[in-house]
Amino acid sequence: MSTFWSPVVRELEPYVPGEQPQIDGLIKLNTNESPYPPSPKVIDVINHDTIDRLRLYPDPNSKKLKNTIAHYYGVTAEQVFVGNGSDEVLALLFMAFFQQGKPLLFPDISYSFYPVYCKLFGIDYQTIPLCEDYTINFADYAQANGGIIFPNPNAPTAIGKPLAEIEALLQQNTESVVVVDEAYVDFGAQTAIALVDKYPNLLVVQTLSKSRSLAGMRVGLAVGHKDLIDALDRVKNSFNSYPLDRIAEAAAIVAFEDETYFSRCRDQIIATRNWTTAELEKLGFKVLPSQANFVFAEPLGKNAADLAQHLRDHKILVRYFNKPRISQFLRITIGTDEQMQALIEALKKA
Repeated sequence: MSTFWSPVVRELEPYVPGEQPQIDGLIKLNTNESPYPPSPKVIDVINHDTIDRLRLYPDPNSKKLKNTIAHYYGVTAEQVFVGNGSDEVLALLFMAFFQQGKPLLFPDISYSFYPVYCKLFGIDYQTIPLCEDYTINFADYAQANGGIIFPNPNAPTAIGKPLAEIEALLQQNTESVVVVDEAYVDFGAQTAIALVDKYPNLLVVQTLSKSRSLAGMRVGLAVGHKDLIDALDRVKNSFNSYPLDRIAEAAAIVAFEDETYFSRCRDQIIATRNWTTAELEKLGFKVLPSQANFVFAEPLGKNAADLAQHLRDHKILVRYFNKPRISQFLRITIGTDEQMQALIEALKKA
């Protein structure tokens, strides 16, 4: 540590992303990226004219992209916010809504960026334990709070909550903002965007990194009541007026427009997930019911950390979390059929 560091920096425990390997030939199943490339139409928009315009600042309001998202989800452009990946959107909303006198509530097993943001922005928080079956029980959130946030489906468990239960939570929690983090919603859960017109305290966050194969472009979004979006814009424009570059916006627009390609890739990932789940269960794994593009699997009778190292020795990366309650699970991203077959064969050798 340096004597020049601010006190808050000294106390931070930064988020640790999944390994980005520098070794050729590895099968990468550790960061929940899509195994398929973006829509072919993305190539068409990254043309000479687009490259030439990189000398110009992008639209600070990303109006074309907001209009595209609004049309796709049946909302107005004033209800849409976009940022540099959903992580930036989350950071901005933590600043905009959760610096309250009461604690923010989120699951004890969830996206590990949440406590990092709380410490960075000085936000009091309380984790709510998942049930024994690793599901969220919204009845446990019926207490005083300065906000509620949870992923749906949850990460790393991959378990989703039905829309009716989310609406019941909103009906009982009307005095603080409820954020539904939908990074993996396209793989089997229901989006809560359908509820934003009924509940002015609901904010739904999504990303184009997973189901739309644009992790390298860094595009995230939020949909909610205009007043919530206005607050996000105030924070964004006090921090970075140009979060999305021209290429990212152009690629995101066509990613939403090419519904046929999106649906085909999503359906293939779901089919491969179902096959992988069945094969893992044959090998004696306990696999939690997944509505995401990954599975959370417990190798019964085996040590999860040892198994992760075994897979790495066979040039296959999966995610292992050395944390309470989940230290015997592996999070396995769904890759291509060939990649998942290689995974199963490597596990058989264990």
